[in-house]
Amino acid sequence: MTTATAQTLPVTPDWNLPSRRKVGMACLIVTESSLFSIFVVAYLFYIGKSLSGPYPKDVLTLPILASICLLSSSLTVVFAERAFKRDALGSFKLWWFITIALGLEFLIATGLEWKHLIYHDHFTISSNLAGTTFYALVGLHASHVIIGLL
Repeated sequence: MTTATAQTLPVTPDWNLPSRRKVGMACLIVTESSLFSIFVVAYLFYIGKSLSGPYPKDVLTLPILASICLLSSSLTVVFAERAFKRDALGSFKLWWFITIALGLEFLIATGLEWKHLIYHDHFTISSNLAGTTFYALVGLHASHVIIGLL
């Protein structure tokens, strides 16, 4: 007959739950990244599948200035946060103002791009699959910038 022996687990230090703020921010970033990735993949998938024009290759150009403004605003908000943590109120206000200005420039450039696409090129959300996915992707991004500015 065999005898059972009790095993003891090694003692581990107390484990604390992570900060709710950090978990919430991580979940937000993962969710937003997933959502944008789905829209980008859908746009790329439908790029050559539209049966009617106008086609993206005929009307879309790379919005270089708007992209630079959007990407730069991510950097300036980091600078603003660092200045805030150092209690450098003047620097914080400057970086915060620059961030807001960059976000506004992105929205203005997007609006002008859409005006040109809709009224000049007749590329709308109901034109074809590419138009639907393009406006959904850019519109979602613009709505995030608007919410950020508010």
